[in-house]
Amino acid sequence: MHPLLLASALLAGCLLAVQASVNLQLNKAVGTPYGASTLQLSVATAVLALLAITVGAIGAVHLAPGVPFWHLLGGLASPLYITSGILLFPRLGALAAAGLFVTGQMLASLGLDLFGLLGIAPKPLNAGIALGALAVLAGITVVIRGQSPIRAPAHTPVRAASGTLAGGITGRGGSAGVSAPAATAEAAPRPGVRGRSGWVLLGVVAGAVLPVQGAVNAILRGEIHQPLATAMISFVVATVTIAVVLVALLALGRTPRPRLGGLRTMPWWGWLGGGCAAVYVTATFTLIPAIGAAATVALTVTGQQLASAVIDHHGLLRLPRRPLTAPRLTGLALLIAGSVLVQLA
Repeated sequence: MHPLLLASALLAGCLLAVQASVNLQLNKAVGTPYGASTLQLSVATAVLALLAITVGAIGAVHLAPGVPFWHLLGGLASPLYITSGILLFPRLGALAAAGLFVTGQMLASLGLDLFGLLGIAPKPLNAGIALGALAVLAGITVVIRGQSPIRAPAHTPVRAASGTLAGGITGRGGSAGVSAPAATAEAAPRPGVRGRSGWVLLGVVAGAVLPVQGAVNAILRGEIHQPLATAMISFVVATVTIAVVLVALLALGRTPRPRLGGLRTMPWWGWLGGGCAAVYVTATFTLIPAIGAAATVALTVTGQQLASAVIDHHGLLRLPRRPLTAPRLTGLALLIAGSVLVQLA
């Protein structure tokens, strides 16, 4: 049974990469990353609510009003992570974006462990942790610097009437209005040096919030005693948060109105992001007590990196193809080795 649990943790990490990739289809369909994130989180909430009802865990939700308010806020991390994935994957590639997420996760995990924050027992800095952290930083540096040019698509991107590239992404990185039917993720603009620095920072921050989310949700789980109910509450908070952000941006004219009609032309697998998120959350809550937090994090991070590399190399899920060159392969190896060292040292 133990090897099966280890394999499940690795698969759960793979789902993170798949989730971020397929969410791009939602973004293209509705024309705004904030609308896509709202839909994805709504699907995940519905899946978890159905599971909680099925196994009889939904009753634990009545305990939520009795816990400290901040214990309910773990879900705030999900909108940032999901929206960042939609924005970063077509610009930096699956491997580079996932590498930035892992770097942020590693840095935040170190902070939580070394300072004993959010109920986590303090862990002293040792040679293995320091070496692992350096390997992760070296790995993501190699991956970012080793970015190969995006292979030109078979068709020429069509320009919409607004002057934006087909695919619903403007040259400034914002969301566009109407997109051409032939639009694909390849239409995302290549960022300049200053723009890339901003995307890199966003990726690190988006990854860093995940360990904080896990720590807060672990506290909540200890109070309501039901993993599925905890996950559902987290996703309810996430869905409400991104919905409020969407409404505010619409009122300010900073994002286009979601086009739900575009969902009819979206591939069926564009809906899998919500399911991937729900399975990942459920798996981590289940696996941590069984195989330990360190092994769970190390394996999920490894799965995330491996799946991202495959998606990038083959251009799967309509993402631009970025071949796995020797520098990127070296960076991938450093990322995996470093994250494993940090979690298991």
